[in-house]
Amino acid sequence: MTVSPPKPRDIPLNALRAFEAAARLGGFAAAGAELGVTPGAVTAHVKALEAELGVALFERQAKGVALTALGQRCLPQLVGAFDALAAAVQLLRAEAAPRVVHIATLPAIAQLWLSPRLPQLRLAAPEISISITAMEAPPNLKRAPFDLCLFYGHGQGSLAEDVIFPVCSPSVADRLHEVADLADVPCLSDATWAQDWQVWLGQAAPEASILPRGPVFSLYALAVEEAVNGAGVLMGHEALVARHLERGALVAPFGPRVTLPRGLRLWAARPVFRGSAVEVVQRWLSKV
Repeated sequence: MTVSPPKPRDIPLNALRAFEAAARLGGFAAAGAELGVTPGAVTAHVKALEAELGVALFERQAKGVALTALGQRCLPQLVGAFDALAAAVQLLRAEAAPRVVHIATLPAIAQLWLSPRLPQLRLAAPEISISITAMEAPPNLKRAPFDLCLFYGHGQGSLAEDVIFPVCSPSVADRLHEVADLADVPCLSDATWAQDWQVWLGQAAPEASILPRGPVFSLYALAVEEAVNGAGVLMGHEALVARHLERGALVAPFGPRVTLPRGLRLWAARPVFRGSAVEVVQRWLSKV
């Protein structure tokens, strides 16, 4: 009679993934954001994993959680394992759809910088399909299904400096003769770059005692459209308002411009192979 001993139960992959993300990112909320689930779901997975193992992996503290000694010892191998798994998935995607390039970028960059360039890119490389996902912060390219990131930041791959200066419609500019006149017009702001006005005034016009006031927009592209419509003066990011300036829909009423310590960057976390669709897109966008 053949004896078939019971097979030890495998630890659920989702539970391991939740623990690894929470441990690597330092919290359940950050892990949930990366995995696309709620912090409560991450907590439930981690508790189930601890129950399965019969040991605590996190120490619950008043200000959050901290890894136990066992959690610290296991984390490097789990990070390496999930990095390797993500790389394998990316290879499968690349081999299955070798002429598709997925780009993650800031909404404003997608609308104002990238989108206007796509028609020319399609003419230059009609065999390549471009997929764009707009998000507020760069994803972890080792884990996320994107080939390229296009965001403002520091490091290599800079396409343009981030230069800021006030912009407005010609009709509004007629009312502006000096920086002090900004006190008499709405100063439009973007929620993501809320400090732009203070930065520009502090460097370009430190003597001006002005507290900019006006509507705040959650989408920079909407703020740009409102500036074009004559709603007020917006702090322009040169790379994003360049086309509006070229056709005269916006003008720069004041001379001083301030260069921020960051640039518009395009990068890939994984090796880009020569002649691949990703390399073609990266090289083309770096030249325009």
